[in-house]
Amino acid sequence: MKLTDAKLRTLKEPGKYFDGTGLFLDLTKAGGRYWRMKYRYGGKEKLLALGVYPGVSLRDARELAAQAKQALQVGEDPAEQRKAAKVQAAHEAVNTFRAAAGEWLEHQSARWTPVTRERIRASLEADILKTMGERPLASVKPLEVMTAVKRIEARGAGDQAGRVLQRVKAIFRWAVIHRKIDSNPMLDLVQSEILKPREVKHRAALDAKDLPAFLAQLDAYDGDPHTVHALRLLMLTAARPGEVRGALWAEVDLDAALWIIPAERMKMRQEHRVPLSSQALELLQSMQSMSGGRELIFPSPYYPSKPLSENTFNSAMARMGYKNLATAHGFRALFSTVANEAGWRPDVIERQLAHKEPNQVRAAYHRSTYMDERAKLLQWWADYLDGRKTGKVVHLHQRTA
Repeated sequence: MKLTDAKLRTLKEPGKYFDGTGLFLDLTKAGGRYWRMKYRYGGKEKLLALGVYPGVSLRDARELAAQAKQALQVGEDPAEQRKAAKVQAAHEAVNTFRAAAGEWLEHQSARWTPVTRERIRASLEADILKTMGERPLASVKPLEVMTAVKRIEARGAGDQAGRVLQRVKAIFRWAVIHRKIDSNPMLDLVQSEILKPREVKHRAALDAKDLPAFLAQLDAYDGDPHTVHALRLLMLTAARPGEVRGALWAEVDLDAALWIIPAERMKMRQEHRVPLSSQALELLQSMQSMSGGRELIFPSPYYPSKPLSENTFNSAMARMGYKNLATAHGFRALFSTVANEAGWRPDVIERQLAHKEPNQVRAAYHRSTYMDERAKLLQWWADYLDGRKTGKVVHLHQRTA
């Protein structure tokens, strides 16, 4: 005779109350009410626990029993199935999207500066992990990621959308390699088939003819002196903005006229030695009265323990009237253009810009640092800038054989 909800509510005597086809309620002397199912597998009688009544209702118990019978029909042991499901659930509970992203970031962190790492983490948090981070990694579907990425593009951030997509794909690839998931569901998410084509735009740079006006504006700029001096050093050294903003006094040897930027602060993860012109030395000496007692050469005026912010340079240039006309990074292009036109050797210029040699075979043998030539190049460049400030025509360097 099958059980009913009414009968279950009135049961008092300990014992086993069967519902048919192996399912029964085990009422213990202590008052516990446990759903069990008897079945045979591999020639042996076995018992399957299906939960506790009334948390698991009669209807639920019957459904669980039916699922167990389906497993038996295809030759599987329902008890082993349940064990495997528990193991999988425990695995997924710790292998969330957020956990995998955190481990991937930690694994990759040696490749990036702390600022870059934080920027990548923040982009993932804002656009992906905020909504999907707590989900098991294996449950995240390609359509969800594609929708999130297209949402980024829709707000006018197409470049950011592409970067986020690549980072998500890298996280899943890392997860497969490290056995967090069995396969990578994001393989077919091809950027060119999801996002609209974008015109490549290089960072706006000053033209050489614009230098006199810009240098006059820089001299007259009434903003934070740390920013003014940092912009000047940026121009004098052709370094990247981040390298200048994070410059430390410990990296500078004034006596040797040398600035040694450690590998961990460089884009290419190689130490970069920058010869200092007499103008750069004078600038740094003047900075000693402002920040000589601190670790950073150009500390933030608001948070002295932190460097100038990422947008400081371009904000200052915008205030000087150069918004959308020139960027701080563009000074590197200006330096390269003028130096090449003046006849300096391209290898020397590229080495000063700390660019990576694209030809891998040539890079393996071409390890010269050209320090003597680069010192002459940067002194020439500093003199050139001084000359443009006063309107003088500086003689071009003549390439030697």
